[in-house]
Amino acid sequence: MAEKTHPPEPIVRWNSGRADRRRRLWRRFRRRPMPMIGLTLVVAFLVLAVFGPLVSGDPSAQDYLATLMPPSIDHPLGTDDLGRDAFARVASGARTSLQAGVLSTLLAMAVGIPIGLAAGFYRRWLDSIVMRLVDVTLAFPFLVFAVGLAAILGPSLRGVVLALSFAQLPAVIRITRGEVLAIREMDYVSAAIADGATDGHILFRYILPNSAGPLIVQATVAIPTAIIGEATLSFLGLGVQPPTPSWGVMLSDAQQYLDQAPWLAIWPGLLIALATLGFNLLGDGLRDVLDPRSGP
Repeated sequence: MAEKTHPPEPIVRWNSGRADRRRRLWRRFRRRPMPMIGLTLVVAFLVLAVFGPLVSGDPSAQDYLATLMPPSIDHPLGTDDLGRDAFARVASGARTSLQAGVLSTLLAMAVGIPIGLAAGFYRRWLDSIVMRLVDVTLAFPFLVFAVGLAAILGPSLRGVVLALSFAQLPAVIRITRGEVLAIREMDYVSAAIADGATDGHILFRYILPNSAGPLIVQATVAIPTAIIGEATLSFLGLGVQPPTPSWGVMLSDAQQYLDQAPWLAIWPGLLIALATLGFNLLGDGLRDVLDPRSGP
């Protein structure tokens, strides 16, 4: 009698569930028009920051025969008081502003998330000390705190990044701690503790992955705040220094030429507004998509 054969069992890949979840989240995201607009704006600014300076020419090149020229074929966004091309300076300024916004947010997340995890998980004296320090720093408005730190660190891009990251740190710590306190009470965490799992395993296997959604949303909301902060510090002379292009520096230089050449203030101001709008729309969309209570 012939031996009965069975069809081979299907191979189930370990990451198939994660891939299905990513595809499901992407479908939910692209069905929302406003987040897609935000994503488009963010991608456009990233392309401008990366490739704009490569095609726009030297932002410091001066032409004294073409000072304060309105937008034209040769100079699509006009020129400033030194004959420098406004498009070249706007493109280079995009790189400076996005560097300040993204790097300061990443630094704040890299420092704040471990502190928030430890404070929320271990509680007791560590939580008391951390939260009292956070409460003290949150008593100062974001820009006031950043201005004070920038004045201490000195005017430079590095000083701006450090000042903005320190100013964002209390909010990151507080949000991370809140997520840890909520997730720590879940049944699967209690089961892992009862099963003898180590603290590191619980933190990085259960708590941190389930806190990722709110932290990602916080990052997308913090980046536009940091971009505005960089522009404010550069406008006040505490950030990036001339002749390095920056949207805040361009706004500061355009003050005395508002009547003669209003385009010098229009372009950087418009780009700051659009960059802020793009990141905020993207953050709102991610918050809705990552919320398990939201619709399909």
